[in-house]
Amino acid sequence: MTAAQAQFQLDHPGVSDGAAIWRIARDSKVLDLNSSYSYLLWCRDFAATSVVARDERGEVAGFVTGYIRPERPRTLVVWQVAVDEAHRGHGLAGELLDGLTAKVLGAGRPVSTIETTITPDNSASQALFLSYARRHGAGVAREVLFDAGLFPDDGHLPEELYRIGPIGPGSTPV
Repeated sequence: MTAAQAQFQLDHPGVSDGAAIWRIARDSKVLDLNSSYSYLLWCRDFAATSVVARDERGEVAGFVTGYIRPERPRTLVVWQVAVDEAHRGHGLAGELLDGLTAKVLGAGRPVSTIETTITPDNSASQALFLSYARRHGAGVAREVLFDAGLFPDDGHLPEELYRIGPIGPGSTPV
């Protein structure tokens, strides 16, 4: 058992967690911040494919939001991952990703691929997802999904798609 597993309880988020998730995303200074309303909706509509880490007081210490791609029902898209500043550096983000995978697969979802997007300057996220792939014995394919010119705001870097798989029981890497 890792330190993160011993210290935190992984749980699906509830609507009452939306404000904490929004705050952690805002304070990360790395994530694209969505409206507070969108985090409330996320906790209502995508709780089954998202996970939070609760500290000993039940407070949200980190989160992963995700969803199943409608046109690819075996693909789980990881939208955002963030850990509260007070809890960084202990492997909690990796535990959250592993916990989300276990919860989604344990719920009978036939997920075999994880997708996420990462900007080229976000080395921490790159390391997180490459480490996840190694732990799960999965391959990683990368390509530019959204070129910088597609974004209406100036200075947005391209979003690179990381496709990780296969994952799940009995899977072998590509």
